[in-house]
Amino acid sequence: MPVAHVHSERRELTDDHWGDVPAVIRLDERRFTPEALLSLDSFSHLEVVFHFHRVPPEKVQTSARHPRNNPDWPLAGIFAQRGKNRPNRIGVSRCRLVKVDGLDVHVVGLDAVDGTPVLDIKPYLRQFGPREEVVQPEWVDDLMRDYYAPSDSG
Repeated sequence: MPVAHVHSERRELTDDHWGDVPAVIRLDERRFTPEALLSLDSFSHLEVVFHFHRVPPEKVQTSARHPRNNPDWPLAGIFAQRGKNRPNRIGVSRCRLVKVDGLDVHVVGLDAVDGTPVLDIKPYLRQFGPREEVVQPEWVDDLMRDYYAPSDSG
């Protein structure tokens, strides 16, 4: 059950240019009071868990595919990539916290479109980041090159 919904001018499901996208995560006023967000503003970044609600069940992937259907990149199993067509359609994103205002959490860089159901909001703690070197395939650098780049229309 969602705890909040995303409010954003970004309505299209696009792959790149999320870095400067502002959004508001609005908590469900029937279930929460502003007290639920007390002290959240003492953190700079959040982890947001959300539902890819606009992915139809028939588009869900359960095996391997080329990331973004790009044949230049190797086949990778659905659990070896972060595409939206995941079996449980669950997304996890880290974004910058701008401010908290009542039940509204203002963020930048959340890669979720307007109306996205938010399942959880957590402060990002650097201690939960990797404690050793991060290793990943080279194609990931190509895929992510423009992901958090500023939008061209900004």
